[in-house]
Amino acid sequence: MKEGQKIKLDQFLKHSGLAATGGQAKIFIQSGYVAVNGEIETRRGRKLVAGDRVTFDGQTVEVVL
Repeated sequence: MKEGQKIKLDQFLKHSGLAATGGQAKIFIQSGYVAVNGEIETRRGRKLVAGDRVTFDGQTVEVVL
């Protein structure tokens, strides 16, 4: 991806393998199970940029675009 590009939180969960499907990612996010940079995030459309850290189910993954 080009510099300055972003990815939605639900898409990131799916593409990183933290969620099996987009629907599953939506449920996890809306239920308050996902944190971005240490803060619970309930907006599935939250835009992530390179360097953001997403935590779910004891795993933390850094966003690399």
